[in-house]
Amino acid sequence: MTEATPPTGTGPLGRREARLAWGLLLPTVLAVSLVVILPLIAIFWISVKPVGLADLRPVVPVVREDVRDAGEAEMRVRYRVQNRSQDQVIGEVVVRDTIPGGVTLGALPEACVLEGVDLTCRLGDLETGGRVELEIPITVAGDLDAAEEAIEDTTEALAEGQADNVLTNLTFTWENFARVFDGDEFWGVLYVTLFYTIVGTVGALVMGLFAALLLNKSFRGQGILRGLYLFPYVAPVIAVAFAWILLFDPFSGSANALLIQMGVTDEAINFFGQRPLALIMVTVFEIWRYFPLSFLFILARMQSIDSDMYEAADMDGASPFQQFWYLSMPQLLGILSVLFLLRFIWTFNKFDDIFLLTGGNAGTRTLTVNVYEQAFAVSNIGAGAAVAVVIFCCLLLFAVFFFKYVSREEGL
Repeated sequence: MTEATPPTGTGPLGRREARLAWGLLLPTVLAVSLVVILPLIAIFWISVKPVGLADLRPVVPVVREDVRDAGEAEMRVRYRVQNRSQDQVIGEVVVRDTIPGGVTLGALPEACVLEGVDLTCRLGDLETGGRVELEIPITVAGDLDAAEEAIEDTTEALAEGQADNVLTNLTFTWENFARVFDGDEFWGVLYVTLFYTIVGTVGALVMGLFAALLLNKSFRGQGILRGLYLFPYVAPVIAVAFAWILLFDPFSGSANALLIQMGVTDEAINFFGQRPLALIMVTVFEIWRYFPLSFLFILARMQSIDSDMYEAADMDGASPFQQFWYLSMPQLLGILSVLFLLRFIWTFNKFDDIFLLTGGNAGTRTLTVNVYEQAFAVSNIGAGAAVAVVIFCCLLLFAVFFFKYVSREEGL
């Protein structure tokens, strides 16, 4: 009897190779964790926190220092400490300063202690919007200008304190998600997002397929035409977006002038300013701008298909449509599925195109535009993060459905 050979990868050499492989992958895993996983965790954390735009700046006391003439040759150094937060109490406030040479302090307030040239004032808790002013008499070797110059040449006074940070405390709320799902606004935004994503994705794939079929045959000027087809995708988005805005401008746009001269319409059409035309226009822009990506992948797959079966089908009397439907399409379903997955995710997350064309107005506000409006226009970072979580969940559900049903049928 022959001794059974252990399965590949279970012997000492296999285990050593596995450890080496994981060691080589470790930098990539760490990079992905830092770039993807940590920001994702932060978004989930902020989505359940009552965080506004102003809360991103830490709550600290503010101190201002100046020298004033109190009359009768007496001068005082003044410290004005303020808590600018309207909802956070700053505890254990301490003001520290370095007294320059040639300046002698007089009677100190009870909260202040001088050790050498280091002045420390412990002010306790500072209420919301609270202010504290300290004045200490000083004697200087010179006039007031010399005192001010000496104090300015030293380090500025610093104020320290402890305040509750809404980003790191254990206060949670579901108000952000309640704000997102409140009323019919969310469902209207979701409908716009789905319409824009699905129609834009399918349109880009269909237009890319037609372009690939057109350029799959050799003819004179084929290379130039391929380069022109790539222009929408490689051109800067801000340039092509403003070109479309100028082209379809209701007052000076060439499109409106042409339609009026042809008698199609009696008055100018506001393409990007009225419902539902604005949504249709931004979707058409999405199709026009991103069909070259589908065109490149589909054309590359078409040119890798063996031409012998087309010759055999032609000899059997198959029509061009039959050759396309029964021979080309089965070969293209794999790349079309991958393109649909990528384009769906990218279009669902698209922000810059819509924001440049309409700013999210006239019924074109998608979920990504809603993230921007909640986080920055309304200054509610928590609500913006909650919308981002909703986007992540929608894409996760789509990915699960795609890999469970669609990719299995296509053998991906």
